[in-house]
Amino acid sequence: MKNNTGFKLKRSERQELWVEGILTMGLLILVNFAVGNILVNFIRNNQGVTDGIFIIKQSVTFGPFQQPLLSWEGLFWFLMLVLDGLIVWWRLVRIYKRIEIGRIIDELHYISDGHFDHKIPFHLTGDNERVVNSVNCLVDNVIKSMDDERRIEKSKDDLVTSVSHDLRTPLTSIIGYLGLVEDHQYHSEADILKYCKIAYEKSQQMKLLVDQLFEYTKANNLKKRKLEMNQIDVNQLLTQLEISFALEAKKKGIKIDVKPLKKSVVMTANAEILGRVFNNLITNAISYGEGATQIILKAVVIKQQIQFTVANNGKKIPQAITDKIFERFYREEGSRNTNTGGSGLGLAIVKEIVQNQGGEIHVTSTDKLTSFIFTLPLVGKQNN
Repeated sequence: MKNNTGFKLKRSERQELWVEGILTMGLLILVNFAVGNILVNFIRNNQGVTDGIFIIKQSVTFGPFQQPLLSWEGLFWFLMLVLDGLIVWWRLVRIYKRIEIGRIIDELHYISDGHFDHKIPFHLTGDNERVVNSVNCLVDNVIKSMDDERRIEKSKDDLVTSVSHDLRTPLTSIIGYLGLVEDHQYHSEADILKYCKIAYEKSQQMKLLVDQLFEYTKANNLKKRKLEMNQIDVNQLLTQLEISFALEAKKKGIKIDVKPLKKSVVMTANAEILGRVFNNLITNAISYGEGATQIILKAVVIKQQIQFTVANNGKKIPQAITDKIFERFYREEGSRNTNTGGSGLGLAIVKEIVQNQGGEIHVTSTDKLTSFIFTLPLVGKQNN
């Protein structure tokens, strides 16, 4: 892609301007002589006009030395010269503008031939510059749209690849074990129950993945949905979350501590999707906070936003992992084992929801705490 430069005329265009200027001047000279000849004959054949011109010349002077006017012939040719110069300049400007438009049209044809990332590489002035800027702005939008389309297409391909991989693994096990039952390759009823149990567990894994995939798709389409906005008391929300997850956390030897706001604050948001965010974050902390004994739920008001924190005192997550932890289908241990790594969609869903609602989310991890921190507007936006 070329950088924008000043507009430079081609050799053929310069020649066109020269030829046009010479021809125009030649025609004007002929017109001047014809008009001058007519005027001279008119004055000479009208004695009254001749006397009037003589009187004007004698009575009108200019300058400090009271010099008389030039002869009418000199004045005539001076005025005609000025007029000729204006006409030639006007004509050349029109030709120059036509050349600019022609070059713009050539650039548009080049772009329309498939070079959609090409910008018009020169600057102009006036209205033509506005045309160039509009075309280049359109090219920028086309480039952005093409990049977005490629990114979306790649994202779809990656999604299909990841889902296919995660579904194929348990599906292969289900088919294998049920095939053993179908082919009577078992020694006792206990073997049949064992094979069926394994098939059932694998089918549950598949259901979990499909459910979370559906949840991710819903989160991805939040912008297109009209959401019902609810008035939510932040402190009550944190208390309800503590009660809801207390039993599940207790089974893992984890205590949930709430750090409420000093005074009650009501935010406007969709209760369903906000609950989904907390559900995924708290479940993630309970399931994968290795060695954790405490989960902290905290809220802070910052200007017109509210900042939530879901933290646990489990094992520190390395920086290389926190950089990728919100990526779709990313798992900490880098394997495809859904028994330990989950579906890899939970945090991706959280990020999608938070960003779609005008917020941001990030994670920090130290030897003391791993904190998922996200902000949302106090007054959530209503999708149209």
